[in-house]
Parts: sequence; C-alpha cells; structure tokens
Amino acid sequence: MSTAFPTHLTAVEAGQRLANYGSNTLPEAKPPSLFNIFLRQFISPFIYVLFAAALVSFFLGQHINGYFIFAVLLLNALIGTIQEFSAEKAANALKKMVPSYAYVVRDHKVVKINSADLVVGDLVKLVSGDKIPADICLCSHDELQVDESMITGESVAVEKSFSQRSAQPGAGQQKAAVDTENRHRFCYAGTVVMRGRGLGHVIATGEDTEIGKIASDVGQGQTKPPLLLRIETFTLRITYGILILIALIFMITLIRGDDLGSVFLLAVALAVSAIPEGLPAAITVALAIGMRRMAKVKVIIRNLLAVEALGSCTYIASDKTGTLTVNEMTIKDIYLSGGGFYRVSGQGLNPEGEISAVDHNGEVSRLELLVMAGLLANEAYLAPSGDGWSGQGDMVDVAFLLLGLKYGTDYQQSRKACPELGQIPYESENAYCASVNLYRGKNYLFVKGSVEKLLTMCAPDPALAGVSAAAKTMATRGQRVLGLAYTLVDSIDGKLEPLLHDLTFIGLVAMIDPLRPEVPAAVSECKRADINVAMITGDHPDTALALARESGIADQQMQAVTGEQLTQAYQQGRARFSLCIHGSNVFARVSPHQKKQIIDQLMHDGDFVAVTGDGVNDAPALTQAHVGIAMGLRGTDVARQSADIILTDDNFASIVQGIRQGRIVYNNIRKVIFLLISTGAAEILLVLFSLLFSTPLPLFPLQLLWLNLVTNGIQDVALAFEPAEGNELRQQARPPDEAIFNPLMIERVLINALVMGTLAFTFFKWQLDAGVAEDQARNLTLLLMVLFENVHVLNSRSEHLSIFRQYFWGNKFLLFGMLTAQGVHIGAMYTPGLRDWLALSPVTLEQWSMLLLIATILIVVDEGHKLYHKRFMSASRENF
Repeated sequence: MSTAFPTHLTAVEAGQRLANYGSNTLPEAKPPSLFNIFLRQFISPFIYVLFAAALVSFFLGQHINGYFIFAVLLLNALIGTIQEFSAEKAANALKKMVPSYAYVVRDHKVVKINSADLVVGDLVKLVSGDKIPADICLCSHDELQVDESMITGESVAVEKSFSQRSAQPGAGQQKAAVDTENRHRFCYAGTVVMRGRGLGHVIATGEDTEIGKIASDVGQGQTKPPLLLRIETFTLRITYGILILIALIFMITLIRGDDLGSVFLLAVALAVSAIPEGLPAAITVALAIGMRRMAKVKVIIRNLLAVEALGSCTYIASDKTGTLTVNEMTIKDIYLSGGGFYRVSGQGLNPEGEISAVDHNGEVSRLELLVMAGLLANEAYLAPSGDGWSGQGDMVDVAFLLLGLKYGTDYQQSRKACPELGQIPYESENAYCASVNLYRGKNYLFVKGSVEKLLTMCAPDPALAGVSAAAKTMATRGQRVLGLAYTLVDSIDGKLEPLLHDLTFIGLVAMIDPLRPEVPAAVSECKRADINVAMITGDHPDTALALARESGIADQQMQAVTGEQLTQAYQQGRARFSLCIHGSNVFARVSPHQKKQIIDQLMHDGDFVAVTGDGVNDAPALTQAHVGIAMGLRGTDVARQSADIILTDDNFASIVQGIRQGRIVYNNIRKVIFLLISTGAAEILLVLFSLLFSTPLPLFPLQLLWLNLVTNGIQDVALAFEPAEGNELRQQARPPDEAIFNPLMIERVLINALVMGTLAFTFFKWQLDAGVAEDQARNLTLLLMVLFENVHVLNSRSEHLSIFRQYFWGNKFLLFGMLTAQGVHIGAMYTPGLRDWLALSPVTLEQWSMLLLIATILIVVDEGHKLYHKRFMSASRENF
C-alpha cells in the first residue's frame, strides 16, 4: 500500500494499547438477573386478582385454597422466568452477530477491523455511510458532512473544516478539551457520515467518548414490540367481556344461595379460565424462537416485531448488485472511443487473466490511459489473503484494480508514481467520481462513472457517435457498463466540479456480476407465495432488464421503467404514478429519492413492502418501508441502523427464507391463541350449563385453576416451537390489515369450545344421574378436560392441515408437554395432600380409556371442520 499516510500505529502498538486501555465498547445495561426476571412475573393485573383471591381465602378460613393458589402462582412464575430468561439470552446472542467495522491504517496498510479493537492513536478512514466508531480528530477531509443529531439534536448535517486549530491526539486514554471553535475538526462516536471522505486519529474510545459519557448516565429501557402490545390490548378486551359475564354468574349463584366464599373463588377461577394470561409470554417465546431460526438462514433481526412483519410481505423491492448478484465484478470487455475492442479473461477476485485485442486499431496508448484512469479514480484496495485475494471498498473499484494487474500494472506503484492532487469521491446521486493525478508530468483529471453522465461532460467528438450504441449492446447482455474520460488541467484552485467539462472520452468497460444461482428458484417461491418481486437499481435499463428476465422477475414482454419516466409520471399525479409502478417489476436509473417515492406509492396502494438497501441514500426508503432489510456484508452503517433486518450474506434467497420463518412465527402465535381461548371458553360453557340446568358445579375453583395454570400451562408454550407445516410459501399473503382473530379462528373457537363444554357437562350429568358421587363425577370430569386439552393441542398444530398429514414427531417439545401434562395430573391422583386439595382419586384403565375415547371426538369434529372449510373455500374460489 501507499506509504503517504500520516502518522499511524503498527499492529503491535495497537495490540499493546488495546490490552492496556480495553476495547472500544460503550457501557451496556446490566442484563436482568434471574431473580429480577422472577419478580417481574408477578407484575400483572391477573396475578393481583389471584393474590387477592388467596388473601380472601385465608380470611374466610379456606387455608387449603389460599395455599394452593400461592403454589400455582409460584409454579407459573417459575415457568415464565425460564421462558423469559431463554428469550433474553437469544436476543443478546443475536446482537453480537452483526459487529461494526472500521477501516484503519496499520503498518502502512489499510485494514478492516472490528470497531471494538480501535485504540487511541489509530488512523481511521471515513466514507459516506459509515457510523463513526470513536471520537476522532481529523487530519484531512474532502467535503465531509456528518449527522450529529444524536448528540446535538440538530437535524442538519455538520460540514467539517480546518478553519480552527485543533487539539492533538495523545498516546493515552485522555482527550484534549474541545471548545466550540474546534468542534468542526472533530467527529464523534455514534454519529454518521452523510457525505464525503475523511481521515483522522482516534482521540477517545469507549466510555471516554462523548456518547460514552451520555450512555453511562442513561439507563437502557426495552420497549415492547407493537405486536405484543396489540395482543395485550386484545387480552384486555376479552377481560372486560368476561368480567361482565362473571358478574352475571356471581349474581345467579348468590340468588341460588351458594356459599359466598365459593362463589367468589369461582368468579376468580372463571376469570383465570377466560383470560389467556400466559399469552404475552408465549408470544415473546415464539418471536425469540423465530429470531434464532432466522439467524440460521443468515437473517438477523434488529426489531423483534420484524420477525412477524417479514412474514406479512406482499411486495419485495430488491436491490440488484450483491443481493440478486454475487457482487464479484469482473471486467470482460473494453471498448475504446477510437474503435478499439478488447476481451478480458479471468473471473472474480483472481488476478490471473489477460487483455487480448479483438480490434485495437492502433489504440494501445488509449488502452493504457483507460487502465490508469480506472486505477487512479479509485478508492479500493486489493491484497493477497490466505485463500486467494481480498478486496476492500466498492467492488467496481476492485474490478479496475484487477484489470490493472492483468494489464501488468501494479496499482500500488501507480498510486505512488502518480500522486493524487485532488478528488471527487463517488456518491450515488452524482453517479461518477473523479481524481486529479500527476501522470507523465502533467495534471490529469480522470473521471469514471455512468456513460450517460460522462457524455454530457465531454467535448463534441465524432468518435462519440458509436459510444452509446456500444454501451447499449453491452448492457443488453446483462453487463454493467461504465465510461471513463479525462482532461488536462493547469492548476487546482478549490473544487474540481467546475473543471468537469470538455472532457475527452477514453472508452467503455463492460463488467459482469453473475446472478446468484439460487435467485431464480427464490423468485419462483415468492410468486407461489403471492409476493411480487421488483428490482430497483441505478444501473442501465438494458442491464437491469436482462438480469430481471434471467432471474424470473420480468418476462420477455416486460420493459424497464427509467427514472426519467418515473419523474414524468409523478408530475402527472398519484393515479398516473401508480399505473407506472404497477406496470413493471424493473426500475432502472432510479435515484434514491425516487426509490422512496415508489415505496410510498406501493404502501398507499395497500401492499406490505419490504425493501433492501446498502447505502446512505437508501436509508429513507429503508425507514419508510414496512420492513427495511440492510446488507450485512457491503451495507453501510447508516443503512444497517435504518433497517429492521440485516442479511449477513447479502443474499436474496435469505429474504425468502426469512419470509417463510416469519409466516411460521405468525402461524404459531395464532395456534397459541386458539388453544388458550377455546379451552377457556369451554370451561365457561361448562359452568354456564351447570347454572342453566341447576346442577352442582362440575369443577371446583381449585380444579379450574389446576386445569388452566398447570396442565394447560405446560402445553401452550410448546406450540411456539412448532416447525414449518411445509406450505407457508404456497399460501396467499396475509392482508396487512387482517386481525389475528379472523373469521376462521372465531369459527374454530366456537365449534371446539362448544364440543368440549357440551361433552364435559353431558358426561358430568350422566354420571350424577347414574348415581355416581359428586366428588367422583368431578374427578372424572376434570380428567376428561385434561384429555381434551391433550387432544386439542394436536388440533391446534394447524388451521388447515389434517393431523393425519402432519409429521407426528415434528415438535418433540409438544409431545413432551402433552405427556408431562397427563403425567402430572395422574401423579396428582396418587400424591397425598395434593389429591385431597384437588379432590382427586385414582381411576381405572377402563375409565381412562373411556374418557380418552370421548376426548377423541374433538379430533373428529375439528377434522370435519377443516375438510368442510377446505372444500367450501375451493368451491368459492372456483365460482369466483
């Protein structure tokens, strides 16, 4: 690498300072202890009701009831603690899977390191999109603008300058005082580079930075995801309805002359039966499991809600480079403006290959000029690594470095021999970059960028007549085409932009970035899942269209929509703009602002949109979309901060797998809700029937508490571990505004609750009419309800798929939960003390088999409903 860097550290010095002063990390809030998590389990209105019930029980002299309620609360808290602690560990583990990186100069080389390994004195390179990793004193910059709103609260980016004398970096972990006059020469940790480039020394790391001082004074709170808040609201609404029902039951039982204490405990037990107090914990576990499963397919979740939201997508607006393609640019063809044409062999990050003339027309000197322009108007680095070569920087720039090696020119030597006198860094809104270098004794201004942009900067030349045609021919083959131009300048006074005119066009390069082999299958899966996929890129329309057709995003009749066409449509109004967007899946030469307009229109038209992006200018679209997806490998820090999800492999197929996992999570949440609500409704019906037919209560309050908080509580969370049913990507996308409690779930809850409640009461009354003692009738009825729960868990595994078509061993947690719930209840029949409290007694194998046979009726009914619904819906679609 070039040795022209300012003073910097060696790797040995950096290692010593890291050992002495510690890593560059901010103080983190101490994770809650197991004891604190345990105490949190008692912070709930439902728990308060049970506590009150226990106290009243003691007051009324029903000590057994009071002790049992406390025991149940303790067991419930232990289960919740284990669940929440596991979810917390999973979330913390995922945070470490997307580290932040920094480019530093060590041993005269630019290297990429983990930001945590930065030390005071390190020389750091900053580019647009970077999150600044530490407090830095700048020693050079080029139009550097930094968003410091997180520190100052000002939304306008700060332009850095050297107008004031700055503090010098020290060798220790102390930072010089920074006064207001010097702030423009300092960059602060956590702020974001919005534009330009910079080079500076680290003057403070970790908790000694400005943001570190703030972080040490502010505790970190955790906000519940909106999905969980919606569930809690849903639960409270159920509570209000149940309280009214309980009030009616309370009055009826009092009028009948029942004991006041028993009536009160019955009301509490009914409240516990009807209110799914375990639902928020089960949903948190389901989301945490979804996070871990997504991590296995290279999808890291930054926002817990995004687990479920990704599964709701109806439209994916995907970037091209690196997401649909492998992001390994290789220059394959060279066209010189004088007519010369060359082929380049080799592939990927391998410098082996050569440039062979197809028709050079004596333009060898212009070929050298093209190679030098590509090497010098360039910010990338290339170096051999253990398993080949590795490039740092934009992969387009890396491709030019490889071209230089194939030409026989070492870019490091070229940069030394041709010192840089000024530059215009590449920014996506400009679509070009430029550099002034001393080359062959003269000041050459080299420009590299989009062909259309460069042609507007060039002086009239007959040789340019064939450039556009050549560029179009290359683009139709799916190649990315860039142009290179130059001019001679006498002196450099101030900015370079005024010099970008009357350029001499050197030639074109066409590079390939192959489509990822798994993309066509992934796009096909999206179509089967009722998800529309679009490509939005700044590349040439013909290049974008060729890759879109190859991937299956576009058919042969579809044409690309350009940024210019979008501008015209937008000016004609929202209706025309909507027609323009929905008329194609390929958008090329699109600006970042237009990308945001597309996303806004799609959302306005009712789509649930996921967007991919990697640059600082993608941040508005990532924030605007329902789900923002940033690239983990090549994405800028600002893009990753703006996104809900990060792809650690930048692979479109990972998005599809993430959608699949998101749908699994949502389905599992519905399964838990269905199980808890339907069993609770069945118990309420059981009590209502007893009041209606003036029979003794089929189940005592303690038995209802046992049924809901113990036997069912063991099983419900196991549903959160349900694997894929296999048809997630063949289902239609869920309407974005569809409620969780949709008509299908309402049907299933009513049918299953009615069957369980009616059968249980009928059995209880039949036992009484047959002369069986009340205690024994209740004992058998309680066992029947436990068996109903066991069977109902199997029904809950799928809304549409028959249990006979599911892999029985697919969820071992569920099978273990079923056996445990049944085993706990049977064990209670033989446990002295516990069986007395619950009024239980052992049953014969014949009785148990009879009750199991009755419970299986629930499977027959639910299977019949699934079959009816499947045929009815199929017939409705055909008639429609």
